[in-house]
Amino acid sequence: VEKMTKLEDHMEGIINVFHQYSVRVGDPDKLSKGEMKQLTTRELPNALKNTKDQATIDKIFQELDADKDGVISFPEFVSLLARVLITAHEDIHKEYPESSGHSEGPSWAWGSQGHTHTHGTLGKGGSH
Repeated sequence: VEKMTKLEDHMEGIINVFHQYSVRVGDPDKLSKGEMKQLTTRELPNALKNTKDQATIDKIFQELDADKDGVISFPEFVSLLARVLITAHEDIHKEYPESSGHSEGPSWAWGSQGHTHTHGTLGKGGSH
């Protein structure tokens, strides 16, 4: 078995965190509202605002529960992560608008020290 890449390792970590919470109540492959609240409060306290506020949790849960079955499936959870990642990426560009190389942060998003990355050139050498 080949060594996993950094991205593959992070993807496995996301799956493992989801299951760490989803197995606690009911369907072991879905998050109840309580499980989702625990996950967001403990794992995304900096990336999501007001995770300790029940009204906020209710709103997030309602938006994520696309099929309205009262639980959050893994694909529904991934839609939350996609929104968080997009927001974090946009925040990077706000923080470093002049540069194509910028902090991998914001460091608050994932508790890392951050490091730099650059966007590949597209077409005629342009980057955003």
